[in-house]
Amino acid sequence: MTFKSGFVTIIGRPNVGKSTLLNKLTGEKIAIMSDKPQTTRNTIRTVVTEDNFQVIFIDTPGIHRPKNKLGEYMVNIAQSTLNEVDVVLFLVEATDIKPGPGDIFIAEQLKELDANVFLVINKIDLINKEQILSVIANYKDLLDFKAVIPISAALSDGLSILKQEIVRVLPEGPKYFPNDMLTDQPEKLIAAELIREKILHLVSDEVPHGVGVEILTFKERKNKDIVDIQANIYCEKDSHKAILIGKEGKMLKKIGSLSRVDIQNLLGTKVFLELWVKVKPDWRNSQAMLKTLGYSD
Repeated sequence: MTFKSGFVTIIGRPNVGKSTLLNKLTGEKIAIMSDKPQTTRNTIRTVVTEDNFQVIFIDTPGIHRPKNKLGEYMVNIAQSTLNEVDVVLFLVEATDIKPGPGDIFIAEQLKELDANVFLVINKIDLINKEQILSVIANYKDLLDFKAVIPISAALSDGLSILKQEIVRVLPEGPKYFPNDMLTDQPEKLIAAELIREKILHLVSDEVPHGVGVEILTFKERKNKDIVDIQANIYCEKDSHKAILIGKEGKMLKKIGSLSRVDIQNLLGTKVFLELWVKVKPDWRNSQAMLKTLGYSD
């Protein structure tokens, strides 16, 4: 039996549903999700292995006009994945009936690639069926797409067709990762991202994009089924620190409580989580801080 394998990147503007799609395709929550743009800051690789194929999916930050060094890093790593993959899933929103400047900018970058480029129209559950045809007509001439596939990642609609089309164009190749491997991301990094996800969900718009999470300790207790995790949450202003901590520490406790549930699900063991909030003005423009938080090449 022929075995196929290859690398697939998901690319698109911020907040089009890239992380939701990644999690649905892999069947596990690996990438954090939020309705706020620029949620993903690093490339996240997940592995789907079946009898006759192995697909390594790469989620990337949304391509946007950067405002600081962190933004520049995010755009650079999103663009750098394009030359390393067999298939590019160019994800757009069905609710954007016509391509905007961001979509056109991305399409221009994709024209020179050797990879198979799929146009994947997400969130079709938010429009009627007649509108889907209009969206396809408006986007399909951006470049020569290998396939055009409407989906709803949130409802898992169209994902089996998408997966079939990906496998169809993959080359014959080796098994790059073990059968039971879901991601190449260290558990420590995923834990930090899960904490950041809770902040994105719980805290007002002005705060989250100035927040970074550093795991200080991550160790299993001897002879006990429990992992001790200590983490710093960095923000850029004293006023943001006050919001993150909340009255009588209630917000920080809520962030910790919700994070602990997801981290325990990830690790399959009990977790004791301690969080601290520290102010680092303009840390997103500090090369040293970006390196500390894992946002550097």
